[in-house]
Amino acid sequence: MATRTMEFKMERQGLLHVGDHITVTEGILPSNYYYTIDPSLAMSGNIPFRERLKVTEGTILGIIENERGFYVTVEFVEP
Repeated sequence: MATRTMEFKMERQGLLHVGDHITVTEGILPSNYYYTIDPSLAMSGNIPFRERLKVTEGTILGIIENERGFYVTVEFVEP
């Protein structure tokens, strides 16, 4: 098992909390994937095909706020 972290952009404060167990939905673009924390709470950037997630459940490790908004770090345990 390997761990992988990803960053998601959250538009409003308080929707998610450190330690929350989340699920993601995978979306596909012509040359990338993207992931949304259910139910549409935060969205990842575009992820190349070769870096596709192997699992859809993870745990929130941290949430930071900067001038561009709120960023959620999620840890996934992949086989």
